[in-house]
Amino acid sequence: MNSVTVRTLLVRGMLAGLVAGVLALVVAYLLGEPRVDAAIAFEEAHSHEHEMEVVSRGLQSTAGLATGVLVYGVAFGGIAALAFCFAVGRIGRFSARTTAALVSAAALVAGYLVPFLKYPANPPSVGDPDTIGKRTALYFLMMLLGVLLAVAATILGRRLAPRLGNWYATVAAGAAFVLAVGLAYAFLPAIDEVPDGFSGTLLWQFRLSAIAIQLALWTAFGLLFGHFAERVLPAQQRTPAAEAVPAAS
Repeated sequence: MNSVTVRTLLVRGMLAGLVAGVLALVVAYLLGEPRVDAAIAFEEAHSHEHEMEVVSRGLQSTAGLATGVLVYGVAFGGIAALAFCFAVGRIGRFSARTTAALVSAAALVAGYLVPFLKYPANPPSVGDPDTIGKRTALYFLMMLLGVLLAVAATILGRRLAPRLGNWYATVAAGAAFVLAVGLAYAFLPAIDEVPDGFSGTLLWQFRLSAIAIQLALWTAFGLLFGHFAERVLPAQQRTPAAEAVPAAS
């Protein structure tokens, strides 16, 4: 794959990430923001200190939310597009659309669900401010481990395929991935900083909404980028053949 194709796919990936970000923004606004408001209300009702807001809640829930989600979508769309460029043709004889779907699914599972299940998202008022640095470092460590273990599982599956066949190689690689993630969960410290009296239902709903946002983002990205990739790659592959006809004549 030449540099022109990679650049084209990178731009398409960022565009797909932007569109997927718009969908994720709608989900975040409809599902996530009401739970954030409820958590803030709990915090205000149980706190004796009231700090002045540097940025108003209205701005946070509109322009601030939109900026964060859309920038996230564009950035991770570009990263996923580069991962696609590396993966296409290397993980199996899949079409561009299928490869895009697999990359999106891997990003959702390894890059989000793996760290989320160990260190799930929390609404405001949940978590000790003094441990935010530790919690952030552990989350990103778990994210890095998830990505590296997913890559290792893919390599393992490819190496086992000639001996076991694609199906059993995939099962073995998947089992190895789950086992390695389970060991990471066991050895990394657990964090539980939910304050007394905080609604378990609200916490559960907030975390489900966080998963729904990521699910919407990566599903939309996989479908849209897969469409873009199938339009780019066949055109690039047909160019040498088209140029060879005049030369042969």
